[in-house]
Amino acid sequence: MTVPVQSLLFADPREAADLAAFLGRLLHYDRAAAVRLQAGGGDALAVFGRPPSFEVLAIRTARLARPETLDVTVSAGELLESLDVSGEGPGEPGSAGAALPAPVTGPPWTGVLPPRGPWQEQAGLPGPDTLRAALDEAVAEFRTRDEALPEESRTRAERDRIGREIWSRPVGTTDLPLRAVHAAQSLGFLRPDPDFPVSLLTAGGWLRLRTPFGSTALRRDPAGGLGGPGGLSLSVGRG
Repeated sequence: MTVPVQSLLFADPREAADLAAFLGRLLHYDRAAAVRLQAGGGDALAVFGRPPSFEVLAIRTARLARPETLDVTVSAGELLESLDVSGEGPGEPGSAGAALPAPVTGPPWTGVLPPRGPWQEQAGLPGPDTLRAALDEAVAEFRTRDEALPEESRTRAERDRIGREIWSRPVGTTDLPLRAVHAAQSLGFLRPDPDFPVSLLTAGGWLRLRTPFGSTALRRDPAGGLGGPGGLSLSVGRG
């Protein structure tokens, strides 16, 4: 594991603020969340996390003020606490930074990330408005089916079964399960942006839902289905 730097300096405070929002959402789902940080000698930092409720990998990137080489897993909570988003801390005027927390032993997914590429765009993904409508319909269906359960059948196992059935459905004419879209929405990635439409990319056995604000990724299992990241490198782009 390469940890050549002790602090991070972001290109501007908005980068730090966006990263702070992402970390806060991850911690909402897992207060003990870890994130893997990677920078390959350029000015882009990739932050990988895995919200347990969705069984997908989440990726957020941030522009750095200077080139860095970094590969380390740290506590998401400690990283969030160390972030200065004001732009008034030490460093260049108007910059924002973070002290790098001590490395931690991460969960298994931190060891296997998506490939660096090449990524190919896959057709068949509906537009953002249609995706959000599909999510609303899925949530409404889950509530309706849950409320219709007899009292003796209203168990965690039965609710999980209904949830798996709904969120495993493919999106449009693609292989992407709806849970990857749900994760993107819940993490703040699925927002309207006419200048950068949502796209679906593939590389090897991986699928990646990319938006201007971040990505969700998951891999096909050996049987040809789709599974969450099991043990997980990705080119560092905006999303």
